[in-house]
Amino acid sequence: MRELATRVIAGERRAIARACTLLEAGRGAGLAGELAASPGHALVIGVTGPPGAGKSTFTDRLAQTIRGEDLRVAILAVDPSSMKTGGALLGDRIRMQRHHEDPGVFIRSMATRGAMGGLAPTTKLLTQVFAAAGFDVVIVETVGVGQDEIEVARIAQVVAVLLTPGQGDEIQAIKAGIMEIADLFVVNKADQPGADKLVQELEAEMHGSVRVLKTVASEGIGIAKVWQVLRELPRRAVAVDAPRFAIDHLGIAVGSIDEALKFYCEALGMGVPQRESVAGERVNVAMLQAGESRLELLEASDPESTIAKFIAKRGPGLHHVALRVPDLVRAAERLRAAGARLLNEPRTGAGGHRYVFIHPASTGGVLLELIEEHS
Repeated sequence: MRELATRVIAGERRAIARACTLLEAGRGAGLAGELAASPGHALVIGVTGPPGAGKSTFTDRLAQTIRGEDLRVAILAVDPSSMKTGGALLGDRIRMQRHHEDPGVFIRSMATRGAMGGLAPTTKLLTQVFAAAGFDVVIVETVGVGQDEIEVARIAQVVAVLLTPGQGDEIQAIKAGIMEIADLFVVNKADQPGADKLVQELEAEMHGSVRVLKTVASEGIGIAKVWQVLRELPRRAVAVDAPRFAIDHLGIAVGSIDEALKFYCEALGMGVPQRESVAGERVNVAMLQAGESRLELLEASDPESTIAKFIAKRGPGLHHVALRVPDLVRAAERLRAAGARLLNEPRTGAGGHRYVFIHPASTGGVLLELIEEHS
C-alpha cells in the first residue's frame, strides 16, 4: 500500500484508478492512512440538488471552465446503483465525454450501493485520493437528492445547490434540508419561465446570506461567474478520516480444542469452525465466527510452546485480545516511538494474517495482538 500511495502522490493515473477501486471494494487496508500524510491542497466542491436539475451538464461545464485556467480537475459522479450489477447506473458519463482525452481531468463514477444522503459510502476516501494526487479541484456530484440527503456537506468545502424553475413549490420542498447546506444557490435552466421568480424566492428566504446565481449549463451561460464565486467562498474544514480499528478476535487457550468445541459448537451452536495448525507457533487453532469478530481457540501442539506454558502457569482462559489495524508496519513503528514493548516483528500467522504482539505491561495488563487487515 505504501508503494501504491507513492505512485498516487506522483499523479500516476493507473495508480489513482487502482487506489479508487481498492477503496471502493473495502480492500485498501492502510492506503487511506498513507495518503493522509499528503493531504494536498484541493478545493472540494459539492454539486447537489433534486433529480432533473442538470447536475451532470453543470459539472461538465464547470470542469471545462476550471480547465481554462490550467487547473487539474477530478470529478466524482455518484449515481444510483444498478439492481443487476450493483455498479453505477449511469457510469458511462455521456455528458462528460469532452474531457475523455484531457490528462488534466479524471472522472470517476461511483454507485451509491444503497447508501443514503446522495453519496456512496467511500466517496470521502476517494476525494482524499484525488487531493493527495495533486488535483487542484475535486467536484463531487451527488445523485439526485431530497430534502434530508445532505451528506455532501460533510466532505465538501463548499456546496452548490442546483434548482430549476417549474418544479412546483421549490422553497417549501427543500428548506428543511439541503437549503441549510448551500454555500451557493444556482438556478439552472434559467432560460425557462419562472427562473426570476425562483431567484427572488431564494433571496427572500435566505435574507441575502447565500448568493443566488442563474445559469444555462447546456449553453455554458453563467458558469464562469459560478466558478468565480465558488473559489472565493470561505472553505469549511473537512476532517481527514482516521484509520479504523476493530476487535478481530479473542484468543482463548484451551487444553483440548475437541473438548472445547463440544461447548462452543454443540451446546452453544456457534457453527463449524475453521481449523489449522501453525507450525511456527507450535499451536493448533480453531476459529469461530462471532458476528464481525471471532473466537480463536488455541491448543498447544508442543509442551514447550507459548500456549502450553501459559496453561501450565495460569490454566485455560483468555490469552489475548486481537485488534485489527489497517497498516501493521505503521502501527508498530508508532508504538515503538511511544515506548511500547513489542514482543515480535510483524510476521505471518493463522489465516495468512500478519501480526505483532504487545506486552501486557504496555497495554494495561492484557496481551494485545495487532493483526493487519487483508488488502
